Amino acid sequence: MASRRGEPDDPRPRVRVDAAGNLVLGDRAVIPAEEIEVRATTSGGPGGQHANRSMTKVVVSLRVAESSLDAASRARAQAVLGPVVRASASRLRSRAQNHEAALVQLGERLLAAITPRATRRATHPTRASVERRLDQKRARARTKSARRGPDAQA
Repeated sequence: MASRRGEPDDPRPRVRVDAAGNLVLGDRAVIPAEEIEVRATTSGGPGGQHANRSMTKVVVSLRVAESSLDAASRARAQAVLGPVVRASASRLRSRAQNHEAALVQLGERLLAAITPRATRRATHPTRASVERRLDQKRARARTKSARRGPDAQA
């Protein structure tokens, strides 16, 4: 759902898998399918014969040092995620669906790691907000001093 001004609610770039199987990290990078190692295994848990025999769980991994990311992104990804980034998916019934889900999960981790953090800018309270705060403090002090009674020392 879009906000009132027409921009999307989620400002983060979307991670997707294109038709060739490449991982598209918003407008930041594209990781070719050849760089991503894919393994399929049996899913654990209940499910009887289908779960025990079907190789539907997918584990994808990317060696960051050997990836086609630019040098700065590669350094950030290695610092945050380590030398190998892995993601797995086994919730869905088909291997193809789990493959895409694992790729998107891997892409979201990478995108979060390579996106530089915004620097914090110090802000100052407005004069009006300072005055409001001090007025509230004075009013609270008057209330408390009125509770003390006439015998209390000032």
